[in-house]
Amino acid sequence: MIETHYDCPCMEKCPLNQAMTIIGGKWKVQIICALNNRGPLRYNQLRRKLDGISGASLANALHELEKDGLIRRNEYLEVPVRVEYSTTEICDRLMPVLEQLSDWGEELL
Repeated sequence: MIETHYDCPCMEKCPLNQAMTIIGGKWKVQIICALNNRGPLRYNQLRRKLDGISGASLANALHELEKDGLIRRNEYLEVPVRVEYSTTEICDRLMPVLEQLSDWGEELL
């Protein structure tokens, strides 16, 4: 057994639990990956990339990811108004972790 300073069951604030709360859920990682791979996307472009997501689920996940600082919502005052979503620096720092997790998952397949 590897000992670490993260003794999650006894910690009041577990860093891993905090991270999983931010990126957990059915669609958040897919949204992050789509924006990272394709660059800034508009709402409908993003929805088309995520087969099966409902409008409400996408809107909710985007709102939460923006609130947590992982994505940026850029609104352009045009007629009609154009809104694009993109990743932030915090999200860019998360990508190597997600890539490692993906590699681990691929090994399990």
